[in-house]
Amino acid sequence: MRSESVINERNLQISPTSSRSVTETVNGSHKFVIQGYSLAKGMGIGKHIASENFTVGGYQWAIYFYPDGKNPEDNSSYVSVFIALASEGTDVRALFELTLVDQSGKEKHKVHSHFDRSLESGPYTLKYRGSMWGYKRFFRRAMLETSDFLKDDCLKINCTVGVVVSKVDPSRLPSIVVPESDIGSHFGMLLDNKDGSDIVFDVSGEKFHAHKLVLAARSPALRAEFFDDLEENKQEIVVTELEPKVFKAMLHFIYRDTLVEDEELLASSSSCEFSVSDTLIAKILAAADKYGLIRLRLMCESYLCKDISIGSVARMLALADRYQAAELKAACLKFAAENLAAIMRSDGFEYLKENCPALQSEILKTVAGCEEECSSGGGKSRSVWAQLSDRGDTSGRRVRQRTT
Repeated sequence: MRSESVINERNLQISPTSSRSVTETVNGSHKFVIQGYSLAKGMGIGKHIASENFTVGGYQWAIYFYPDGKNPEDNSSYVSVFIALASEGTDVRALFELTLVDQSGKEKHKVHSHFDRSLESGPYTLKYRGSMWGYKRFFRRAMLETSDFLKDDCLKINCTVGVVVSKVDPSRLPSIVVPESDIGSHFGMLLDNKDGSDIVFDVSGEKFHAHKLVLAARSPALRAEFFDDLEENKQEIVVTELEPKVFKAMLHFIYRDTLVEDEELLASSSSCEFSVSDTLIAKILAAADKYGLIRLRLMCESYLCKDISIGSVARMLALADRYQAAELKAACLKFAAENLAAIMRSDGFEYLKENCPALQSEILKTVAGCEEECSSGGGKSRSVWAQLSDRGDTSGRRVRQRTT
């Protein structure tokens, strides 16, 4: 028996396994325009102009241009160009290409590239943040200034970075595509078909059938009304504070988690700047606040924020304050602080003075906070105090910005 068992074990077939490592580059490019070259000259050897950071292969990079050169020994005879690792990284291996663009249209660009030639030592390795690759003697400055690379006092440099990465070839691994969540469409059908509904809302005579459990899961106010109320279980609720179209939009969000698409909603724009509170989106915001629908409230705030203007900001600010729309309120205060003189001459500011005087102090605090970031003085803030406390004609010279 034992010998037979040994033979069987030896005859077992073991399935082979395999994998493949693929080393390749993740490439990205950046265009750097240097306007005002003649003004940059003379800034000093070793001093550079930097591009905005750009991301390639999960790392931040930047182009450094030295108008007086990087090397003191060259005595400003050359301009220098480097690509720098601008984020944290250790032993980042990469290929580079720098192109000085010929602006004559002849396509005779000056190109230094790793990509089109074999490298004896492999890709360049950047050891740490601030490591650079490039050329101290990228171009002789006297030749550059009389060439087609300089046009209208402007230089254009294109940069390509290829970060070397290694990974297991995913082509041998099975993949399953997971579709986007469709729970909203299923709950939406539940609302549309009224299947299993156990509560009816009467809104100005229009009936809306819904489901207590769904509403309670989404709205703390409705949950309290359904399950914390000691009165007899309600089958119908009369809603007097909302219009039918507003209540319908609220139900649409509760079941579908999206903002209703409505022609009237799309019409809620800056053209209605003097009646912001009468727009459909503002009324949905009020409903969201009443029923504790935080996500819906933020959706409304985001929608309204796009229409902040000189004429609308005062009433928008009052609306945000009334319905605890903190994000919208902050955006309105910042806009008001940055455009105070023009806003004080608007009809909306008169409305604010008559109906929400406390908001004037909040605008002032925002103005003062902005000024503290720019200046340690206080004279401007005091002049703003005078403007805000003035109940007279705000179109006069006292609210105009002084010129020096």
